[in-house]
Amino acid sequence: MTGRISLERIEQAASVIDPVFLNSPELAFDPDEAPLGAELTLKVETLNPLRCFKGRGGDFMVRQLEGPAPIVIASAGNFGQGMAYAARANGIPITIFAAENANALKVERMRKLGAEVILEGADLDAAKDAARAHAERQGQRFIEDGREPAISEGAGSMAVELLRGGARYDALLVPLGNGAMISGIGTWAKAQAPETRVIGVCAAGAPSMERSWRHGKLETTEEAKTIADGIAVRVPVPEALDDMQGIVDDVLLVEDSETLAAMRLLLQHAGLLVEPAGAVGLAALMRHKARFAGQRLATPLCGANVTREQFRAWFAAPA
Repeated sequence: MTGRISLERIEQAASVIDPVFLNSPELAFDPDEAPLGAELTLKVETLNPLRCFKGRGGDFMVRQLEGPAPIVIASAGNFGQGMAYAARANGIPITIFAAENANALKVERMRKLGAEVILEGADLDAAKDAARAHAERQGQRFIEDGREPAISEGAGSMAVELLRGGARYDALLVPLGNGAMISGIGTWAKAQAPETRVIGVCAAGAPSMERSWRHGKLETTEEAKTIADGIAVRVPVPEALDDMQGIVDDVLLVEDSETLAAMRLLLQHAGLLVEPAGAVGLAALMRHKARFAGQRLATPLCGANVTREQFRAWFAAPA
């Protein structure tokens, strides 16, 4: 481990973050509804004003800032909501760059939270480049998801809750995009329950983080083609890859068709609407039933921002 992410600060985050994001429900998936061959706990991170987990890291990150100086970020939408929510609460101006084809619902919500949102670039990584350039021109701070330890530490508060009271799991299946969530969760889990395997899950159409972790070096892809926009990473964050060393046991890939099947299963049998990035943990279990047979597992359902058009396309179509 690099030591960038602090156990003490994760524990602090679990007590100081805005309570609206803390102590999210942990639901056991009913095996009678859908036999998965394993015991699965769903960490439901969608029942808050942002419908995603990003309020945890956003709140804890903003708490580290000194004064009301403007900040600049890039986001596919959920990180932007988390940062915008916290920035508004603390009187900090925020500019958010998003891709030109970003989720319209997420863009609308970022703006309603008071952020200036600029659409530029073909994907998130292009929007990041534009955000960095803008911050440099304006003399403002650029904050990158996956690079800032405080964001990971805020996300790590989920693991504090999952393992509270001595709860134990054979493995945690964690959606893997920029890496902030898995680094925070994994750091706490490995310290408190070293026998628990921490397994990242990427979209097969956006495999840069999986390849980079597996090969031990930064690997980019020409495109990130997946419905899971929240984990559609083309250019990994080097610091995030460093943070994953020693705490991540494996990284799995799932196809979009498998993610859709998981989303439909969650809606039909658990009554939970989840966006693609939030369902990849369940998709990985469904794909690797034999590997996880008889085990105790947990996965965060980390987002539920779905547009009407997406709902019709993903849930109204035949399964």
